[in-house]
Parts: sequence; C-alpha cells; structure tokens
Amino acid sequence: VQLQAFGGGLVQPGGSLRLSCAASRRILTLNAMGWYRQAPGKQRELVAAIGKKGSTNYADSVKGRFTISRDITENTVYLQMNSLKAEDTAVYYCNAQTGPYTYWGEGTQVTVSS
Repeated sequence: VQLQAFGGGLVQPGGSLRLSCAASRRILTLNAMGWYRQAPGKQRELVAAIGKKGSTNYADSVKGRFTISRDITENTVYLQMNSLKAEDTAVYYCNAQTGPYTYWGEGTQVTVSS
C-alpha cells in the first residue's frame, strides 16, 4: 500500500489545517488507517485512527479539536485539525494496517507558530 500525505504547513495558534492521505488501494480492504506525529526529540505517537467499520479513536491531547474522517470513493483519509496549539507542531505521518503489515507515508510538517 502506498500512502501519500498532503496538507501540512505553517499556521498560527488557534488556526486550522486539514491533512489528506491518499491510499493506492481501496481503504475498506485495510483494517485501519490513522495519523501519527513525531515532534523533535520525542517518540512517534498516535494522533487519530479510523477502523474498517468507521470507529475512531483519538489521543487525549487532540480530543475535541481534531477529527479523522474518510472518503471511501476517493480512498482518502482526512485529519481536520482545529484550535491548533504550538505543541501540535510535528511531522505528521499517515499509517495503514492490514493483517500483520503496517505501512507509512512520507511525513508532512505541521508548524504552529505566531
């Protein structure tokens, strides 16, 4: 599975960004897709994930601010990020899981700064 992420950039605190992740195969054939992030000097962490049946889960730090969604016709998963904070600054990675396999897209930088 190839994953291509779009949508990172520089935004002011309190602003919004939407990340997109396009998959090279039907996303309903995947067990789950999600977004992870890695800030400098920190471990990569789960931000949000969506399962095959549409169930979602979020890191506590983004609940109420971020929303993961998908378009199965476009084989794309989105991460809508609102009320961004400086601590959301990181490289964001798209992730897909199927069976024992895990796939990663190239990261996209999100910088929250005034």
